[in-house]
Amino acid sequence: MGQNFYADTVNQTLLFPPSLHDWLPDGHLARFLVDVVWALDLSAIYKSYQEKDGRGQAAYAPEMMVRLLLYGYATGVYSSRKIQTRTYEDVAFRYLSGDRRPDHATIAEFRKRHLEALAGLFTQALLLCEKAGLVNLGHVSIDGTKIKANASKHKAQSYARMGETEARLKQEIDALLQQAEATDAAEDAQYGKGRRGDELPEELARRESRLKKIQQAKAELEQEAREKAEGERAAAEAKLAARREQEERTGKKACGRDPKIPAPEQAQPEAKAQRNFTDPESRIMPDGANKGSFVQGYNAQIAVDSESQVIVAAEVTQETNDKKQWLPMIARITANLDRKPEKVSADTGYFSEPNVTDASVKGVDLYVATGRDKHSSATAASAATDSDPPPAEATPQEAMRHKLRTEAGRAVYKMRKAIVEPVFGQIKEQRGFRRFSLRGLENVRREWKLVCAAGNLLKLFRAGWGTGNGIKRGERERLYPKLRRRLAISHQPDYSLCASVRKPALLTAG
Repeated sequence: MGQNFYADTVNQTLLFPPSLHDWLPDGHLARFLVDVVWALDLSAIYKSYQEKDGRGQAAYAPEMMVRLLLYGYATGVYSSRKIQTRTYEDVAFRYLSGDRRPDHATIAEFRKRHLEALAGLFTQALLLCEKAGLVNLGHVSIDGTKIKANASKHKAQSYARMGETEARLKQEIDALLQQAEATDAAEDAQYGKGRRGDELPEELARRESRLKKIQQAKAELEQEAREKAEGERAAAEAKLAARREQEERTGKKACGRDPKIPAPEQAQPEAKAQRNFTDPESRIMPDGANKGSFVQGYNAQIAVDSESQVIVAAEVTQETNDKKQWLPMIARITANLDRKPEKVSADTGYFSEPNVTDASVKGVDLYVATGRDKHSSATAASAATDSDPPPAEATPQEAMRHKLRTEAGRAVYKMRKAIVEPVFGQIKEQRGFRRFSLRGLENVRREWKLVCAAGNLLKLFRAGWGTGNGIKRGERERLYPKLRRRLAISHQPDYSLCASVRKPALLTAG
């Protein structure tokens, strides 16, 4: 019986040049990113190239580099070396790069050089999601997660240990200096002046560099302690002034002792206060996923809209506690979208009476847990009937607790986890982002916004807003006035900068 096979053409030379558009199926994420990146404002990146005289080796097109980075962050490829490898092995990366292969140093340098502009893509991606109807701000949930820094927690040292190490290193350096002087004297006597041994100076330099790092870290911790003491002194003086005003008004001595006013110049860091030598701006933080364990990292915050789980605000902080992030996150939502959310929910880590009574959240319906209540059957049974308003003399905490125990309050608050926590799962589990690639608080903040921008573009892609029903011809011109208002961009984007880049068929059709 005869056999019938397709011809094996692995060694066949192509008679015609291949088309990049034949490499991927319609509706692929890479095709979508080509269209989206064309609609984004990259003038800040292009402007940095205008400042040069045009001499030297040609640079890779910024739109191509942005496409590679966005696709990498959207598919869990964050390393510049891995992106370089994918431009050889992965059809989508080859398509996005136009079959060019920038090396990992070029990719890393582009990301570092234009990190601020890349972080600005978060706001632009958010506005595209809003335009597509994926954001309504009906219910926004805020939460934070600990993400590892690009540093090991074993490279951190406590203030007390720094003092011990500093004293030991000084003794070792003094001993080495004495040994070096003795060696120099012996060699001068034997060989004459001008001879130098290499072992001792190298060992001495290594210890001196370690001592310098430790002294710098100690100075930073001491400065933080002084700044903290200054804040505590201001608070204590305000409290003392209030007590004196009360005593003058009532004619009676206020109950309790006067607050103690600390002296900032005498403040010392706690013995357990730590500083990391690899990334000094990162902090030791409790790992919420593993009780009792700690990570060297940052506290990454997001606010997520309930409509399509689009991230409407993102930030990174060194603070372990979430309470101080509540008001700034709501302010960022308002700044990004020019309006306040209708409802905002958060767990107990964000609750404080000043947070829920601040003038900036007036008009926002807040649902913030006041404690870790046990969901007993008695509480559940009383929820359906406990719908009367709280007593007039109720404190903000009692009023919020009462609100969350009503049937309507429970219905809103129980959606909190379903809104925000899956987004963290998508970032950490699905796309594997568990450690920052960069170091320093500002760099980490910008990288986090790039991560969130890629996540929002994935939401936009999966919602079907793209080829045929999304970005049309002239979309840039209609989108930019709104972007300029939000981003405070005063200049008109120069579209001629992009003239060398071929427009996708989506933008030139119809």
